[in-house]
Amino acid sequence: MEPIADDPRIGTAPSSALARWPTGAKLFLILSVALLPLALIAIFATLKTTQIAETETRSRLRVAAVESSRAIAIELIGDMTALRVAVDALERDAADAPSCARAQGVFAQQAANGVRFAIFDRLGRPVCGAAFSGATDTAQAAREAAVAGHLVPGEGLLLGVAGRARTVSAAAYFPGPFLARLSEPSGFASPYAATLVRDGDGLILRPLPRMSTLERRETSRIELGIADLVLDMQVRAAPITSPLVIALMLPFLMWAAAAGISWFVVDRLLIRPLRHLRAGIAAFTPGDEADAALIRGLPAQEIRELADTFRALTRTVAIHEAGLAEGLVRQTRLTREVHHRVKNNLQVISSLINLHARSAKTPEALQAYASIQRRVDALAVVHRNHFAEMEDNRGLGLRSVIGELASNIRATAPEGSRLAIMLDVDAYFVSQDTAVAIAFLVTETIELAMSCDAAAHMRVSVKPGATEDRAVLRISSPALIEGEALRDGLAQRYGRVMEGLSRQLRSPLHHDPLSGAYEIAIVVIGRD
Repeated sequence: MEPIADDPRIGTAPSSALARWPTGAKLFLILSVALLPLALIAIFATLKTTQIAETETRSRLRVAAVESSRAIAIELIGDMTALRVAVDALERDAADAPSCARAQGVFAQQAANGVRFAIFDRLGRPVCGAAFSGATDTAQAAREAAVAGHLVPGEGLLLGVAGRARTVSAAAYFPGPFLARLSEPSGFASPYAATLVRDGDGLILRPLPRMSTLERRETSRIELGIADLVLDMQVRAAPITSPLVIALMLPFLMWAAAAGISWFVVDRLLIRPLRHLRAGIAAFTPGDEADAALIRGLPAQEIRELADTFRALTRTVAIHEAGLAEGLVRQTRLTREVHHRVKNNLQVISSLINLHARSAKTPEALQAYASIQRRVDALAVVHRNHFAEMEDNRGLGLRSVIGELASNIRATAPEGSRLAIMLDVDAYFVSQDTAVAIAFLVTETIELAMSCDAAAHMRVSVKPGATEDRAVLRISSPALIEGEALRDGLAQRYGRVMEGLSRQLRSPLHHDPLSGAYEIAIVVIGRD
C-alpha cells in the first residue's frame, strides 16, 4: 500500500471553475438543479393547456379567413371581369352602347353601397360610367399591369383594368363598408379584425381594439388572387389570466425562496463566521493571540475548532518569532564584530606597508610600496563604507566610495606629482562585490595614467546607463590617449588586471584612444 504522502492530489488546489465559486453560489446552483424537474413539469402542463386552446382558435380563424377571402375575391373578380369585357368591346367600337349598358347593369346592384366605375378612352375622357376621385390615375396605371390596385386608407379600394390594345382603360371603386360586409364569415361569433393589405398599405375593414398590453392574437393571411391583395384576419388568443401567470411564475418563486433560504443559512452559519475569522487572521501580528470571546461567539462547532487551532498556532508562532528575533540580534552583533575586525586588520596592513615604505632605499621600491598601499586602501574604503551602510541595507554609495578613494590616491601620489582628480559621480548604490571591482578598476586606471604622465589630470564620472539598473563608469585623461607609454603599461602590467576586473563586472571595458577615456557599464541596485 502506497503512503498517503505520495498521492499527488494531496495539498493541490482544485483546478475546475466550479471549485472557485463562492459557497453560496454553489448551494444556489445545486438547489436550482434539484428543483428544475418540478418547475419543468409545471411549465409543460400549463403550456400544453394553453397550446390546445390556441390550436382550436387558430383552426376556426383559418376557416373564417378562407370564407371571407373567397367572398371578397368572387365579388371583385366578377366585377372586374365584367368591366374588362366592356373595355374590350369599347376598344373595338367606341360607340358600342350595349356593352356600356351591361357594365352599368352589373355595377347597378352595388351602386347603393357606394360602388362606382368609369371607362376612359385613350385621351382620358370618360366614355362610360361616372368619373370619381382617383379613377383617372388608377385607369392609367392599369395600362401597365393586368389589374392595377390601390388602397385608400380609411376609404376603400381602387381597381383598374385595360383593354388588349391598352387604349381604353377602366377603374372601379369599392368602399370599405361594402368590403367589410362581404368579409363577414357566417357562424363566426368571436370578435375579429379584418384588413386588406397591398404593398405595405392597409385598409381596415373591421377594427379590433386591444384590451390590454398583454393581449395575444392569432393571425391568418389569405391571398385574394387579384391585384396582389391579401386579407389579414386576427382574433384574440387565449388571454393570460392570473392562474396562468401564477403557474408560470411558481417555479421562479420556488427558485427565489430556495436561494434566499440557502443563502441565509450559509451566510449566518458559515460565510460570516469565516469572514470574521479571516479578518482576525489578516490582522494577526507576531506576539498577539486570537480573542477567546470571538471564538466562543462563532455559531458552528467546526469553525470554533478551527479558530482554537489558529489560536494555538499563534502561540507557537509568537514563541518562534521571539527566538528568531533573539538569534537575529546575536547574528547582527557577530557580523558587526567581524567587519570591525576586518577593518582593523586592513588598517594594520596599511600601516605596516607605510612603515616599510619609509625604509625603502630606491624610488622604485618606494613606488612599489605606494602601489600596494593604494590597492589595500581601495579594499579598505569599500569595506569601511559597507560597514557604515549595514543598518540601511541599501548597498554602497558610489559617490562616497570613489570620493574617499580619490583622496587616498592623491595622498599616496609620489612627491612632486601634480596629479589632479575631478569627480562627477551621481548618487548610485551598488553591491559589495561590484564596489570592490570598481574601486580596483579606478585605482588601476589612475595608476596607469600616472605611469604615463606624473602630472595627469583625471576625470571620473558615473552617469545613467541605457536602463534603470545600469550606470556608466567613465575615467578619462589626456594621459590615456593612445601612445607608446600607454601601450607599454597595458602590455607589461595593467592590461590583464583591467581585463579581469571588467569580466568581474560582467561588462566589456571600452577604450577611446582619441579622447583617452575608458568606459564600462556597471550594475546598480538603486539611486538616492
